[in-house]
Amino acid sequence: MSTATADIEAAIAAERVELADVLDGLSEEQWDAPSLCDGWRVREVAAHMSMGFRYSFGRTALELVRAGGRLHRMTDRVARRDAAALSPREIAAALRDNAAHPWGPPVGGRPAALGHDVVHGLDITVALGLGRQVPEERLRIVLGTVAPRTLRFFGARLDGAELRATDLDWSYGAGRLVARPAQELLLLAYGRRLPGADPAG
Repeated sequence: MSTATADIEAAIAAERVELADVLDGLSEEQWDAPSLCDGWRVREVAAHMSMGFRYSFGRTALELVRAGGRLHRMTDRVARRDAAALSPREIAAALRDNAAHPWGPPVGGRPAALGHDVVHGLDITVALGLGRQVPEERLRIVLGTVAPRTLRFFGARLDGAELRATDLDWSYGAGRLVARPAQELLLLAYGRRLPGADPAG
C-alpha cells in the first residue's frame, strides 16, 4: 500500500469514528431534524451512510433490481426502511465498528469513499448547526473528486461559475466568482443548498 493510499484509509477511518461520536451525542429531536439531503432527516442520512457495511453486493444488486435499476430510488427506499428499523445507537455503532471497512462507491476509488463520508457528515452537522470543521487534509482529498461527472450526478448547476475557497488554495470552474469557505463549496459541488442561502443564487 502506498503512503498516499494509507493516508486516505486513515482519513476514512478517522472520519467515520468522529461522525459516530457526533451521532452518539444527538438528541432524539436532532435525529428527526431535516438534513441537507432533500427529503431526508438526519436519521435517513446516517442509516444510508452505513448501508455499504450492512448489505452484501448481492443484496444491494437485488435492491437495485427491485427499484427498476434506479439508484436514487433504491437508496431512498433503503435509507427510509433502515432508519425506521435501526436505533440511533445501532446506526452510530455501524459507522464506528466499520471504520476500516473497504466499502466505497462503484466509481472514484478511495477518495470517493472518503467523499461519501465527509459530504454526508456535513449534511448532518451543517443542517444541525454543530459547527464541525472537517480537517483540511481530508477536505483537500475530497475537493480533488470534484469534476463534471460529480456535478452531473448530484445535480449541481454551476455552469458559468468559479468556485474559490476563502480558507485554502482551491478553485474550480470559470465565470462568476463564488468565494466561500471550502466546506461550503464542497456542498455546492455535491448539489446541496446551504442553509440561509438565496435559492435564486
